[in-house]
Amino acid sequence: MAGNITFTMIKPEAVAAGNIGAILKMINEAGFRIVALKKTQLTKEAAGEFYAVHSERPFYGELVDYMSNGPIVAAMLEKDNAVADFRALIGSTDPAEAAEGTIRKAYAESKAKNAVHGSDSDENAEIEANFFFSRFERS
Repeated sequence: MAGNITFTMIKPEAVAAGNIGAILKMINEAGFRIVALKKTQLTKEAAGEFYAVHSERPFYGELVDYMSNGPIVAAMLEKDNAVADFRALIGSTDPAEAAEGTIRKAYAESKAKNAVHGSDSDENAEIEANFFFSRFERS
């Protein structure tokens, strides 16, 4: 599994803005295969657990509030070199610095509301995907 799976989450503001289809289209056009997909809403507890790695950071409370304030779309994606290729597709955290043609350049509102989450390593991709999808839900 290492190297060909990554995880993404379309964040609440991008879902609320109606950008799910356009973002998924960009993902497909970049050669990713969507192997699991679900729309859900995180509770504050679940958002806190998912972002526990940031629990000591000053923005943690705001992040948990933000990620639990509306529906999200979680997806497991497959492609060779998935993590690195997806990080390139989503672009810089700050949409003002994101390259043209990236998801964040097209759909992020700000550095804090940056439209999508993308795993930063193969290990985290597996952990994050397992947070949302059991092995039985995967295609």
